[in-house]
Parts: sequence; structure tokens; C-alpha cells
Amino acid sequence: MNTDLEKLVKEVEEEIKPQFQELDRICEVNSKKVLEAFQKCDLQESHLTSATGYGIDEPGRNKIEEIYAKIFKAEDALVRTQLISGTHALTVTLFGLLRPGEKMLSITGAPYDTLQTVIGIGENVSKSSLKAFNIDYEQIELVDNDFDLEAIKTRLSKKDIKLVEIQKSRGYSTRESLTIEKIERAIKLIREVNKDVIIMVDNCYGEFVEEKEPIEVGADIAVGSLMKNLGAGIATSGAYIVGKKDLIELCAERLTSPGIGKEIGPSLNQNPLLLKGLFFAPSVVKSSVKTAIFASRCLEKLGYEVEPKYNDKRGDIVQTLSLGTEENLVKFCQGIQKGSPIDSNVLPYPGDMGGYEDKVIMAAGTFTQGSTIELSCDGPIREPYIAYMQGGLTYEYGKLGILKAIKFMQK
Repeated sequence: MNTDLEKLVKEVEEEIKPQFQELDRICEVNSKKVLEAFQKCDLQESHLTSATGYGIDEPGRNKIEEIYAKIFKAEDALVRTQLISGTHALTVTLFGLLRPGEKMLSITGAPYDTLQTVIGIGENVSKSSLKAFNIDYEQIELVDNDFDLEAIKTRLSKKDIKLVEIQKSRGYSTRESLTIEKIERAIKLIREVNKDVIIMVDNCYGEFVEEKEPIEVGADIAVGSLMKNLGAGIATSGAYIVGKKDLIELCAERLTSPGIGKEIGPSLNQNPLLLKGLFFAPSVVKSSVKTAIFASRCLEKLGYEVEPKYNDKRGDIVQTLSLGTEENLVKFCQGIQKGSPIDSNVLPYPGDMGGYEDKVIMAAGTFTQGSTIELSCDGPIREPYIAYMQGGLTYEYGKLGILKAIKFMQK
């Protein structure tokens, strides 16, 4: 490491100590939540075993879903390796809860790129999208990184919206991620106007970053991926849906079959990984946020625009770095790849990807393909050339990866 970079690291780590102390506190709160759920749900060694075939009423799988419901303070949960990704879980949820002729409303502006394809936003609408099934979509933009409460109140007063969607994380946008406090205020207003509308939160990247989760503040259903926060880099597949029992059953019937729902679905020897991942999740999420804070302050001191700032309150693990040019974006992502434990000799380049309109560069030398709780970085090739960085199984590995990316970009 050159002298200038050593000096930068020393300055940054001194400045971010108060933020790290707060993260340690939040981690302890969430660790207590997880441990007590394991204990109160009476997790036994026998629950680590898995079924094959149909997996009819598999005890281990059922216990995992009981634990998830307890942690999220939900009535029920659907936690399955058959849910391939966060987008898949969101798709199952939307198709499970919405019917032809009904409307969904996003109150956080345009959703993540892949979900836009699911909904049917844009020119080339898939024949399998919600729009193709005559399910309407509307959106209300955020104002100054917060909900437009007046617009939401006016729109919902018409009583013709079936489902309200809230995306906690930013996706490939420049807006801030939403804190649980902001989400709670929005939900309170929605309930004053409409008690029956379904409130769904896309919770991807947000779990265990704060002390509360969406169901605790009034959401009906929340969705996320096990290749992000709750898998802790240990779970190798899967996603979760938590919320009201009747809504979870509808989602389960969409995933499997009407009349069967949650009854089937073998875990295929994944139970120990799902449970161990959940057990480690509070600590790994803390490391991921620490890595993001370190990157934020380093890049800010080097003259780049960053969001969130190192001392901002965070709602998720994502860090955006506005790098100014395509070359910087590509080289930073390539540097992250070089700092990875796997495929460190590979140089990623921008390319076309399903569900995305722009070319995208993705860097992740991860133990689990597509895992974004492991240090990864990606971004669409469009101005202002923002790198979306997330993950870090430990702060030490995350820090080393960030420094490798900075040095490679500065070459």
C-alpha cells in the first residue's frame, strides 16, 4: 500500500469509529432477536435433516418458517430454496395476490429494473408480465427522498388500489434508501385512508440494518432474498415471504399448486445452511454496513460523490459511488473482482443482461453465484456512471477489497 493510501485509511478509520459503535449495538439487538426465536421455537437437531421428493410437511422446513415468522413478528412465512431470487419471490407474491382487472401502486417511484419487467413497464412487454394479465400499474414518485404523503392520500382515497408496493432499497436509482421510520409514517397514513389495501414491502438489502422490520410497523407482507442479508453468505439459494397467514397461503399456492400450498417443497439438505445463515446474519450484515461506510468515506475524501455519506442513517447495505466516467466505473468493478477470493484473475466487462435495459457490469468473486451479501459491485453503463456496491462477509475482507478497487481505478 502506498503512503498516501495508508494515510487515508488511518484518517478514515478514526473518523468512522462512532458509526461502527452504533452498528455493534444494532447487531447485538438483532442477534438477541434471532437467538430468542431459535429458542422459543424449540429448534432441535432433528430439524437439521431434510426431505426429498414431495417434502410433504417436512418438519425442518416448517420449523425454519416458524422461526422466520417469529423474527419478523409475522403470522406466517414461506422460506424456500425453490424461490430462486428476490425477484422470483416478488413475482410469486404479486401474481399470488393480484387478479386481472386489479391495480397495484408503487409509492416509491419506479421499482428495480428486473421488477419492471415483471410488471410490464416499458416498450417490450413480456407476454408473461402482470400487464399481459390485465393487471394495472401506477406509481407515485418520492419527493426529496421521502414519501409524497399528500399524493398517496389522494390516490388511495379512490379505493380502487388492491396492493401498494414499497421498495426499501434504491435499486439502480439515485434516490436514498428508505429507513423504517419513513416507511412507518407512510403505512400509518395509508391505514388512515384505506384499511383493506395490501401493503407489500420489497425488503431486499434491508434486513437487520435497523432494529425493526416492515411487518412490525404495519406492512402486510415483506419479501427478500437469502442470497442477500439473511443468507449471510452461507445459504446457497432461496428467498422468503413473511406476513399475514391468508396472504402467505396465496403466495404458497402460486409457488406450488392451488389446494397444496405450503404442504410440499423438499429442502434438499439445505436446512443447516438456511439456519446457520440466519444465525450469522446480524453479524454479517454489520460487517457489510461497516464495509460500505469505509468505502463511502474513502471515496468521498478522494473527491467522488457518494450516497449515503459515512455518517448518514442507513436503511440498507447498498453504497453508491458516482465515479464520473465509464472507465472509472468499469475499473472500480474490475478492482473489486481482483479483491475477491474467487476468480480474482477474471476481468468483468459490461454486457447485456436479461431484465435490464442498459449494459451492466457486475463484479463478484463469490462462494455463491449472485450472492450480494458477499462483497460485490455492479452498475448500469449510463450517466452518471454509478457503482452500486454492497456486501462484505467480514469488515477486514471488505476493506481489503475496497482498497484493491481504489488502487486499480487509480492506475
